[in-house]
Amino acid sequence: MSTLRYTEEHEWIRMDDDIGTVGISDFAQEQLGDVVYVEPPEVGKTVARFAEVAVIESVKAASEVRAPVSGEVVEVNEALNDNPELVNSSPIGDGWFFKLRISDLSELDDLMDEAAYKTYVEGLG
Repeated sequence: MSTLRYTEEHEWIRMDDDIGTVGISDFAQEQLGDVVYVEPPEVGKTVARFAEVAVIESVKAASEVRAPVSGEVVEVNEALNDNPELVNSSPIGDGWFFKLRISDLSELDDLMDEAAYKTYVEGLG
């Protein structure tokens, strides 16, 4: 069973065993507008929790994607090279950015579940 968690910076992570798939929320992609470029991290890179890991550029702005938890990048979404718009059309599906092997699973405890994130986003308006 996979578990979806969110950060206050609008990244999400879906856990499958000790591998987490990371992307940005639907709210974040709406704020960015049409995504035109994604610069993924390098496979093998070790990242700290909340460190900048990837860059996303849209017609409105450039932004960073941060690691929700610490770990090692084990895969990047190569499909975004040719189709960065997947971030807009499927932010929690095919528009994921990278996968991490989590080094400290307890870091997930500080992230929001879907209900808490929905309440958080509603409070931003």
